[in-house]
Amino acid sequence: MKNKNILIVDDEKHTRDGLRRSLEDEEDFEVYAAGDVAGALSILETESVDLLLTDLRLGGDDGMALIDRALKMPTPPVCIMMTAYGSVDTAVEAMKRGAYDFVTKPVNLDRLEVLIRRALRSREVETENKELRQQVEKRSGKGLETLIGTSAVMEEVFDTVRQVAPTRATVLIEGESGTGKELVARALHNLSNRAKARFIAVHCAALSPQLLESELFGHERGAFTGATEKRIGRFEQADGGTIFMDEIGEIDASTQVKLLRVLGERTFERVGGSTQVTADVRLVAATNKHMEQLVADGKFREDLFYRLNVVRIHMPPLRERREDIPLMVQAFLKQSCQENDKPLRELTADAMNRLIEYPWPGNVRQLRSAVDNGVVLATGPKITLRDLPFALRQWNGGADPGVAVPAAGASKGGPSAMPVDQLNIHQSEDALIRRALDECGGNITEAARKLGISRRTLHRKLKLSSQPPSPTTA
Repeated sequence: MKNKNILIVDDEKHTRDGLRRSLEDEEDFEVYAAGDVAGALSILETESVDLLLTDLRLGGDDGMALIDRALKMPTPPVCIMMTAYGSVDTAVEAMKRGAYDFVTKPVNLDRLEVLIRRALRSREVETENKELRQQVEKRSGKGLETLIGTSAVMEEVFDTVRQVAPTRATVLIEGESGTGKELVARALHNLSNRAKARFIAVHCAALSPQLLESELFGHERGAFTGATEKRIGRFEQADGGTIFMDEIGEIDASTQVKLLRVLGERTFERVGGSTQVTADVRLVAATNKHMEQLVADGKFREDLFYRLNVVRIHMPPLRERREDIPLMVQAFLKQSCQENDKPLRELTADAMNRLIEYPWPGNVRQLRSAVDNGVVLATGPKITLRDLPFALRQWNGGADPGVAVPAAGASKGGPSAMPVDQLNIHQSEDALIRRALDECGGNITEAARKLGISRRTLHRKLKLSSQPPSPTTA
């Protein structure tokens, strides 16, 4: 990872040098120092500064004015204010004007290091958000705009959709509920030469066998009680286009026989009729069940399964493509803000990290709901962790009920690895360190990386853990 540039501004040389020495010990920090506003501005204009740490009182200068100037730069640094206890109200005002946070003097170096790393991570998230919004815009108008992702598994889906869409092949889409199977079906339709005709979706599990047969193939007047007039079925309505049958594994034996004939001969009869009806329809089916097992159990016709399974597309669950979540969140944020007439918002680093780490038993559908929840409840310019649904706020790093797959980054037999600022705040620091060391087999370097601190800091904490606590100050 690229080293981060930090600028310390303090008119007290002893404090300035002490902070500089402490932060320079960190392997991933490059530290600059200045004693006044003029010196600080000179560095800001010539160096790429990621974080500005400035005192409020700078002799005859004002640290607040320096923060104002820094935040107006083309690429502004993250700003943290240092202040005496009596000036906390002024530091809070600095946060209202754009500063990330403040610390009081004398400065606790361990706490400052954690705050700096959290602030820098927040800056990275904001930069990533801008890039992700640009990627969302680039995908518009290409037939796949509703399918979002850059992961290897999704690129495979995109490639298959592009290759299969222009053909007449029947497609079977499999995957857990909420993974976006209907979106794949619509993409197949939109990229085919049938795009100008109708796309009709039928959710098989929502209808009784008799109603489903009538819905698919239509019925003649008097075919059954309540059939007071002729009805045109979905296959006729979709003539020249695409019909999407969701939860295909739920259809009964009688409907399976009729569907097999449609796929083989492209003809059928309406319920209660004898006239042959012809329809040129491309069938795309979807299921969240194991179709081979249904065939083995005698619940689904083997010959129909082979007719459906000409091309098979697997939609992976969200927990298997976590790298796509930030991009999806940006797309959902834009849509939700427009739908709810809210200003476009962003997420804090903590909120985004929780969305990335959560196991998502409801997959993409649940993620979209969580984003909508945040947009509606957020009162500030950013969606925070407390704006997310209760299940996400209370999640402690384990798998949700019904989810057997551990969260990404979880170690075997232990809790998932999370940044130190996201771990349970009620756990003591010593307990966190012991847990990290246990998970890493006593490896100091790996444990420090897991905790989000340097080896030097971890060594110091290990030494202090056996002594009465005494804050290190500068």
